[in-house]
Amino acid sequence: MCTSLVYLDAANRAYFGRTLELTSDLPYQLVFFPAGLPFSSHLEGHAPLEYTSVYGVLAVTMPGRMPTAEAPLGYPDLKVLEGMNDQGLTFSLLSYPTAGGATSKVDATQAVLSASDLGSWALGQFATVAEVKDALASQPVLLEALTLLGGVESPFHYVVHDASGASFVIEFNKGVMTTYDNPVGVMTNGPEFSWHLTNLDNYTFLTNVDKSSGTFGSYQASQPDSGIATAGLPASNTSVGRFVRAAYYAHYTEKADSPDLAVMTLAHVMNNFDRPRGVTIDYPTEGGGHLEVAGLSQSEDETYATEYTCWTNLSDLDRKRFYLRTYRSLNYASFDLPALAQAGGVCVMPVTHLDGLSGDATETLKTAKAA
Repeated sequence: MCTSLVYLDAANRAYFGRTLELTSDLPYQLVFFPAGLPFSSHLEGHAPLEYTSVYGVLAVTMPGRMPTAEAPLGYPDLKVLEGMNDQGLTFSLLSYPTAGGATSKVDATQAVLSASDLGSWALGQFATVAEVKDALASQPVLLEALTLLGGVESPFHYVVHDASGASFVIEFNKGVMTTYDNPVGVMTNGPEFSWHLTNLDNYTFLTNVDKSSGTFGSYQASQPDSGIATAGLPASNTSVGRFVRAAYYAHYTEKADSPDLAVMTLAHVMNNFDRPRGVTIDYPTEGGGHLEVAGLSQSEDETYATEYTCWTNLSDLDRKRFYLRTYRSLNYASFDLPALAQAGGVCVMPVTHLDGLSGDATETLKTAKAA
């Protein structure tokens, strides 16, 4: 589940792409949170953390709880999975099954940030990776048991990027939070991020230059076409294989000479991680019940589970444009963050409304005001 990477154009402007894979569609909501919104992060046994957004944020979200007639969902209940603010800072949540475990002790009187609120906290208040790093140095963050996942502690890790191209990883491994500067700008899933960097040491032979001929004894061997340079890339869709492939494509893909071409180029790159339903399957009897995310399983009438790309996102961090494509679309709908600031409030739209939609959909979202 999930592949993310940073791509730089010829002028070193940063663009970000990610896919999200699960075994089923969830009730994703596309939300614009304007600046000036109050938020509160609650964890049982600790003082709540209160914060107010400084920047406008566009995000793909999931509800943090089930709504009731007495307590319908409000904007604070919509937890950020993927988003960008009007300063070009991005936040991404990716599956990480071994996140949970014994956590460090925090004084009960100290305000604690739930990991479920990391997205709104980071995007709402900070403009750069450096600012997020500085704030995390003094802000305790703890995992939360997620009701919608059957009480599993947040099985995710997180990555933020900014318009300079800087990248930063926030990872809980067996309950212990560690942060990393990310020198390759790539993220997938387990094992832990530091392991993925060490694994790249096994791929120093990779290059994008085809060696299309060779000699074996007196035999002159030659390739019938181009493309042999990628023969050493891992072929599997495992998180380990995808990490190496993402690092390769982000590094070697030609640097576009205009922002529009850069977005198109990034879309081509992300197509390499687009997974159709059924291309790999897991039977529950063989240990493939919930795949990457504990608490999620296939429905009772299905005999196997298959992960597929529920949606793909592209973010233009310089122009503050956000692009989203669902599984039922071949093209992207785009959204302009500066223009969304004129909406005058929170805007909420089910991601399924983007099925088959393409082109600028900013006005469509602006009219989807929250009740």
